[in-house]
Amino acid sequence: MNTRYIFGILRIIPGYHEKAWLSWITGCSLPVLSILLLFAGCGQKVVIPPHIPPTPPQKTLHPMRFTIQVGAFSRVENAIQLNESLERKGLTSYYFRHESGLFKVRFGDFPSKEAARAAAQDLVSAGTIDSYYIVGPDDYAFSKVRIYGPAGLRSEIVKTAESFIGLPYRLGGSSTQEGFDCSGLAMAVYQLNGLNLPRYSKEQYASGDPVERIELSKGDLVFFEISKGRKVSHVGVYVGDGKFIHAPGKNKTIRLDSLSNAYYAKRYVGGRSYIQ
Repeated sequence: MNTRYIFGILRIIPGYHEKAWLSWITGCSLPVLSILLLFAGCGQKVVIPPHIPPTPPQKTLHPMRFTIQVGAFSRVENAIQLNESLERKGLTSYYFRHESGLFKVRFGDFPSKEAARAAAQDLVSAGTIDSYYIVGPDDYAFSKVRIYGPAGLRSEIVKTAESFIGLPYRLGGSSTQEGFDCSGLAMAVYQLNGLNLPRYSKEQYASGDPVERIELSKGDLVFFEISKGRKVSHVGVYVGDGKFIHAPGKNKTIRLDSLSNAYYAKRYVGGRSYIQ
């Protein structure tokens, strides 16, 4: 019990002397203190402030630092082949369609440009890659959020997700375990904009702030229970108007779907936001 409130009560008792009461009250049991408070309350109303639970901290993603970009292919199959080669070396990578129309591959999140360059040179020496480009923190949309605000960043995320529509779900993929699956797509979309979203859907679900379906905003992620025994096994990028972009399954291309679709509505788990 907070002694500040107790001594406030004791001051109304005749003959109260703080030092004398201090040595006595610190040895009191809880029942004795309860009786004392009841007695004091007869002469003066005691108001104890209600308990206010602390506000849980908001979850945030770490900004991307330095990334290695390789390749400039006209055919997506070539980007996928390179992507697989990097994955076999234990590098989490992804392929994407650049604004130029060419397909490129990115991987890594290095603390400095020098560290990224050293890793790239090792891959050049091993014959895994030829030329490369180092993408720095200032190259991402996230670095410009102070200029155009969170809404602008959300729009860039949606724009990036839309650029993946029509690409193959799996012709090799970004992971030997799951292919360029739904979570790989979400990771790529966020990392291309400068936010280091984890690789797998379960981790992505745990990394964001919960958001009700009616409050979803562009760029949020929506999660589904597709595989039995796994609460979270599918994810898509929400683009507004009840629609989301996702990688639906093997032998299919990345596409736009609706949350009101009976199949997805039945399996919807929840939404997560990563942008404040």
